[in-house]
Amino acid sequence: MILGLVVGMGVILLVMGLGKRFAREVVPALVDLPGGAWAVGGSLGVVTALGVTGWLRCASGVSGGSRLARGLNATGTAICCVAAFGPFFLLLSGLPGRNCRSESCAYIPETGSALLAYALSAGLVGWIVHRWASARAAERATLERERVRRLRKKGKGRSRAARRR
Repeated sequence: MILGLVVGMGVILLVMGLGKRFAREVVPALVDLPGGAWAVGGSLGVVTALGVTGWLRCASGVSGGSRLARGLNATGTAICCVAAFGPFFLLLSGLPGRNCRSESCAYIPETGSALLAYALSAGLVGWIVHRWASARAAERATLERERVRRLRKKGKGRSRAARRR
């Protein structure tokens, strides 16, 4: 069991180190793209907001069903989770390390403004998606209330005893 924990911790640290190394190589190339750091931060913020939306939709998906459906749902949830958190950690790795004095922890220029654009765009797109989803839910609730009201008018609605349960 101890050997399993040591190997598992080694794998986790290796994956985290490789992820940080990958991000330290990719972020300067991303920031140099046309539009600069603001465009990169904005587009990564949109990816995060849509990833969170998809993650919430997939996570509340089908719990029963076939093994294939559950597997696809779990795969979709994992992909949306990576889309939700990946851009944030990618940009975060471009900031300077806290107690690291080596060159590998140095600040990557324009990462701060990309992170600011990321936060603004993720917040704005998230707010827009939230407002849109809540407006759709309110419209569906209104239509359902209207349908139940018409049924009750015809005498086919739920009885008071059924509503109490």
